[in-house]
Amino acid sequence: MTNTSKPGIAFWIIGVVALIWNLMGVANYLMQAFKTQSVMDKFNAEQLAFLENSPTWMTALFAIAVFAGAIGCIALLMRKEIAASIFIVSFLAAIVHELYWMFGTNAPEVFSVSMAYLMPTLVIVVAAFLIWYSKKYNC
Repeated sequence: MTNTSKPGIAFWIIGVVALIWNLMGVANYLMQAFKTQSVMDKFNAEQLAFLENSPTWMTALFAIAVFAGAIGCIALLMRKEIAASIFIVSFLAAIVHELYWMFGTNAPEVFSVSMAYLMPTLVIVVAAFLIWYSKKYNC
Protein backbone atom coordinates (compact mmCIF):
# COMPACT_ATOMS: atom_id res chain seq x y z
CA MET A 1 0.00 0.00 0.00
CA THR A 2 1.27 3.49 -0.78
CA ASN A 3 0.71 6.84 0.85
CA THR A 4 -2.03 8.78 -0.96
CA SER A 5 -1.07 12.30 0.16
CA LYS A 6 0.83 14.31 -2.40
CA PRO A 7 4.47 14.93 -1.42
CA GLY A 8 5.95 18.40 -1.53
CA ILE A 9 8.78 19.64 -3.71
CA ALA A 10 11.32 18.86 -0.96
CA PHE A 11 10.42 15.16 -1.22
CA TRP A 12 11.21 15.14 -4.94
CA ILE A 13 14.43 17.13 -4.52
CA ILE A 14 15.68 14.86 -1.74
CA GLY A 15 14.61 11.75 -3.65
CA VAL A 16 16.33 12.78 -6.88
CA VAL A 17 19.51 13.93 -5.10
CA ALA A 18 19.58 10.63 -3.18
CA LEU A 19 19.13 8.71 -6.43
CA ILE A 20 22.00 10.64 -8.05
CA TRP A 21 24.16 9.97 -4.95
CA ASN A 22 23.47 6.24 -5.16
CA LEU A 23 23.94 6.13 -8.94
CA MET A 24 27.36 7.72 -8.44
CA GLY A 25 28.06 4.87 -6.01
CA VAL A 26 26.94 2.34 -8.63
CA ALA A 27 29.18 3.98 -11.22
CA ASN A 28 32.10 3.95 -8.77
CA TYR A 29 31.51 0.27 -8.04
CA LEU A 30 31.33 -0.63 -11.75
CA MET A 31 34.48 1.34 -12.56
CA GLN A 32 36.37 -0.42 -9.75
CA ALA A 33 34.94 -3.85 -10.56
CA PHE A 34 35.83 -3.57 -14.23
CA LYS A 35 39.09 -1.71 -13.54
CA THR A 36 38.43 1.06 -16.00
CA GLN A 37 41.27 3.32 -17.06
CA SER A 38 39.71 6.27 -15.22
CA VAL A 39 40.00 4.33 -11.95
CA MET A 40 43.53 3.18 -12.70
CA ASP A 41 44.58 6.79 -13.38
CA LYS A 42 42.96 8.08 -10.18
CA PHE A 43 45.05 5.98 -7.76
CA ASN A 44 48.75 5.42 -7.19
CA ALA A 45 50.32 1.94 -7.21
CA GLU A 46 49.94 1.43 -3.45
CA GLN A 47 46.27 2.41 -3.54
CA LEU A 48 45.59 0.15 -6.53
CA ALA A 49 47.27 -2.76 -4.75
CA PHE A 50 45.12 -2.07 -1.68
CA LEU A 51 41.92 -2.11 -3.74
CA GLU A 52 42.93 -5.21 -5.70
CA ASN A 53 43.74 -7.11 -2.51
CA SER A 54 40.44 -6.29 -0.79
CA PRO A 55 38.49 -9.39 0.28
CA THR A 56 35.76 -10.57 -2.08
CA TRP A 57 33.14 -10.05 0.61
CA MET A 58 34.08 -6.36 0.74
CA THR A 59 33.43 -6.04 -2.98
CA ALA A 60 30.11 -7.87 -2.54
CA LEU A 61 29.07 -5.55 0.31
CA PHE A 62 29.99 -2.53 -1.80
CA ALA A 63 27.79 -3.82 -4.63
CA ILE A 64 24.88 -4.64 -2.32
CA ALA A 65 25.08 -1.23 -0.63
CA VAL A 66 25.08 0.85 -3.80
CA PHE A 67 22.64 -1.19 -5.87
CA ALA A 68 20.19 -1.53 -2.97
CA GLY A 69 20.53 2.21 -2.34
CA ALA A 70 19.72 3.03 -5.96
CA ILE A 71 16.78 0.60 -6.06
CA GLY A 72 15.58 2.00 -2.72
CA CYS A 73 15.64 5.52 -4.16
CA ILE A 74 13.60 4.42 -7.16
CA ALA A 75 11.11 2.75 -4.79
CA LEU A 76 11.05 5.92 -2.67
CA LEU A 77 10.30 8.10 -5.69
CA MET A 78 7.57 5.63 -6.68
CA ARG A 79 6.35 5.88 -3.05
CA LYS A 80 6.47 2.14 -2.46
CA GLU A 81 6.46 0.70 1.07
CA ILE A 82 9.37 -1.58 0.27
CA ALA A 83 11.74 1.43 0.05
CA ALA A 84 12.52 1.39 3.77
CA SER A 85 13.33 -2.32 3.74
CA ILE A 86 15.63 -1.90 0.75
CA PHE A 87 17.35 1.03 2.44
CA ILE A 88 17.90 -1.13 5.53
CA VAL A 89 19.67 -3.73 3.38
CA SER A 90 21.78 -0.97 1.84
CA PHE A 91 22.56 0.49 5.27
CA LEU A 92 23.61 -2.86 6.76
CA ALA A 93 25.91 -3.60 3.84
CA ALA A 94 27.33 -0.07 3.92
CA ILE A 95 27.95 -0.02 7.66
CA VAL A 96 29.85 -3.33 7.67
CA HIS A 97 31.80 -2.29 4.56
CA GLU A 98 32.66 1.20 5.81
CA LEU A 99 33.50 0.23 9.39
CA TYR A 100 35.82 -2.49 8.13
CA TRP A 101 37.34 -0.01 5.67
CA MET A 102 37.98 2.53 8.44
CA PHE A 103 39.07 0.26 11.29
CA GLY A 104 39.90 -3.16 9.84
CA THR A 105 42.31 -2.12 7.12
CA ASN A 106 45.23 0.23 6.68
CA ALA A 107 43.14 2.54 4.45
CA PRO A 108 43.99 5.59 6.61
CA GLU A 109 47.67 5.02 5.81
CA VAL A 110 47.13 4.39 2.09
CA PHE A 111 44.46 6.99 1.28
CA SER A 112 43.78 10.57 2.33
CA VAL A 113 41.86 11.30 5.53
CA SER A 114 38.76 12.20 3.51
CA MET A 115 38.90 8.90 1.64
CA ALA A 116 39.62 6.90 4.80
CA TYR A 117 37.22 8.54 7.27
CA LEU A 118 35.12 11.39 5.88
CA MET A 119 33.56 9.62 2.90
CA PRO A 120 32.78 6.37 4.78
CA THR A 121 31.14 8.37 7.58
CA LEU A 122 29.11 10.34 5.04
CA VAL A 123 27.99 7.10 3.37
CA ILE A 124 26.74 5.71 6.70
CA VAL A 125 24.95 8.96 7.60
CA VAL A 126 23.23 9.20 4.19
CA ALA A 127 22.17 5.54 4.34
CA ALA A 128 20.69 6.03 7.84
CA PHE A 129 18.95 9.23 6.71
CA LEU A 130 17.33 7.44 3.78
CA ILE A 131 15.86 4.80 6.10
CA TRP A 132 14.42 7.51 8.34
CA TYR A 133 13.20 9.57 5.40
CA SER A 134 11.44 6.67 3.70
CA LYS A 135 9.72 5.76 6.98
CA LYS A 136 8.72 9.39 7.54
CA TYR A 137 6.84 9.38 4.26
CA ASN A 138 5.36 5.92 4.94
CA CYS A 139 6.46 4.82 1.52
